[in-house]
Amino acid sequence: MLRKPPHPDYRFTWVNRMAEIPQSAWDALAIPLPTPFLEWQWLNNLETSGSATARTGWLPNHLTVWRDRTLVAAAPLYLKGHSYGEFVFDHQWADLAYRLGIQYYPKLLGMTPFTPAIGYRFLIAPSEDEAELTALMLNEIDHFCDRNQISSCNFLFVDPDWQPFAEQAGCLPWLHYSYIWQNQGYETFDDYLHSFNANQRRNIKRERKAVAQAGLQIKTLLGEQISHALFPKIYHFYSNTCDKFMWGSKYLTRHFFEQLYPNYRDRVLLVVASEETDPHHVIGMSFCITKGDRLYGRYWGSDREIDCLHFDACYYTPIDWAISNGIQLFDPGAGGQHKKRRGFLATPNYSLHRFYHNRMQQILKAYIHEINGMEQQEIDAINRDLPFRQVPDS
Repeated sequence: MLRKPPHPDYRFTWVNRMAEIPQSAWDALAIPLPTPFLEWQWLNNLETSGSATARTGWLPNHLTVWRDRTLVAAAPLYLKGHSYGEFVFDHQWADLAYRLGIQYYPKLLGMTPFTPAIGYRFLIAPSEDEAELTALMLNEIDHFCDRNQISSCNFLFVDPDWQPFAEQAGCLPWLHYSYIWQNQGYETFDDYLHSFNANQRRNIKRERKAVAQAGLQIKTLLGEQISHALFPKIYHFYSNTCDKFMWGSKYLTRHFFEQLYPNYRDRVLLVVASEETDPHHVIGMSFCITKGDRLYGRYWGSDREIDCLHFDACYYTPIDWAISNGIQLFDPGAGGQHKKRRGFLATPNYSLHRFYHNRMQQILKAYIHEINGMEQQEIDAINRDLPFRQVPDS
């Protein structure tokens, strides 16, 4: 689909498959970014594995911007007929639209599917004016939504460095929070433990000891250390966890995980729990992605209920690895207030929205500040309750 560009140097095109975009051109924009989840291989894998497709309610509809034959900007976008797999719960807006007699779906969504990790943004070459091109791309999105009767465009878990450009172009920010661990200059795991009060230090030591007493060993495997046979096991554990605790949330296919082995293994960190007497018998695993100085916990599962294994495999061992490998930020994944007991602060993140029905946009503008204020109060209350050691005033 082509349209006369609003700027003489740019050509805007919409594409329905990552495979239509040269990987080298896309990654020239994506690889320099801190997030790994906007890279071509990850996004293409979601599509070719059958995870993010029209059948699952995630119709790829990516915007690309070209100058001659050079890709200078891109936005991974999806047309949605539901709100599943987003981790920003907009059901109140959908309910409001219904009561006003407004059709809420379909909507246009910018995020990496099924990935509640901060970092979404338009990919823009450093040679371009980021503010200008963001505004031009949003204008193109507005025209697309108008032509196709799309109710809204929404960008979730946005990169805070890109957010001001989108706000300047008319997007309204909605505040949320994630639980994030930040390295406070720790050199050892004991340094991390020392940040807690005495009671929580004892709790963490007891939890790690419980795993050892269960006769388990835990090891970390990165990139080429991971055998091909472990990738189907990741799906097995992911699937089991979804079936037990998150019914209806099994978004990724077996093929998605198997495709990581040849094309994305360098980003994968596995935390593998096995029996000391039989190290090849893997009974639990957490699956993480790492890039630069960042670590992201994604999925976890185990074949047996073992006291505190979840805490060790998903938090303590990844933190230990993070400290040893210069990681500054660890996002353990969605949900779970139990994370705050392990030193993960409630950390603000924003989604950005614009409705194309005047009444909905007016209500959003009128109340979003109040909504954000209440969310900030909750963030402050959570962080006041963290079990950190009290440092005497000097």
